[in-house]
Amino acid sequence: MNERPALALSGWAVAAVVLAVTLLELGALLVVHADIPGLALGLVNGALILALSGFAIVQPNQSRVVTLFGRYLGSVRHNGWIWTWPLTRKPLVSLRARNFESSVIKVNDAAGNPVEIAAVIVWRVVDTARAVFNVEKYDEFVRLQTETAVRHVASLYPYDSYEVDQRSLRANADEVMASLHQELQGQLEPAGVEVVRTQLRRLAYAPEIAADMLRRQQAEAVVAARTRIVAGAVSMVDLALNQLSEQRIVELDEERKAAMVSNLLVVLCGEQRAQPVVNAGTLYQ
Repeated sequence: MNERPALALSGWAVAAVVLAVTLLELGALLVVHADIPGLALGLVNGALILALSGFAIVQPNQSRVVTLFGRYLGSVRHNGWIWTWPLTRKPLVSLRARNFESSVIKVNDAAGNPVEIAAVIVWRVVDTARAVFNVEKYDEFVRLQTETAVRHVASLYPYDSYEVDQRSLRANADEVMASLHQELQGQLEPAGVEVVRTQLRRLAYAPEIAADMLRRQQAEAVVAARTRIVAGAVSMVDLALNQLSEQRIVELDEERKAAMVSNLLVVLCGEQRAQPVVNAGTLYQ
């Protein structure tokens, strides 16, 4: 079932007609009240009362879903005081954007680590017929589907990437949100709901493994820093040996080159400042 427009007239115009008919009826009663059949008066009064049941007010970014004895007649989105089919139910459906903040849920990521995750979504109703008739309560439907989608998307990615070109929840938040947006939009389509924006509100390791994962991250940072330091030190040693050889400052055999490389690596890679030692003899003593 899809939304379609319903009959909607200006409430002021219909009210003017009802008022004019009422005044004519009163005037007729005052002039020739004894000559007007009771049946005619009853029909006119009944029509006026029936017409009054068709009035409704529609505020900006709201809609009225019009049903007559269980049959969907259409939806009214015209703002202001309107008049539509009498004897109809006209429940109000908001078309405004709404925020929904999911609860913090615990789920295992792609690596099997428990993480805590929560999201905030901005959504709105775009098809009032589907929102009212396809699901029982569309706001409750949005809540349940959001938590389901967040749980599923979180299980597709690891929290941290430990391999080259591996996507993760922490490093690729934009891609994760795009995946969540696409999955959630597909689940909410039958309810006539559009997902405007998705955003992670919380993302963290579960408390029982948070300390261990912090030590792992620190160890990986230390290894990465050491790797960079060693790479830089090796390039500096290579540069020093090449310049000594090209400029013929000193001739070193393989044993002395190895000793020099060892000393330079200790100086360049050590955490403390090296203590210089003055050699008063030769390279060999």
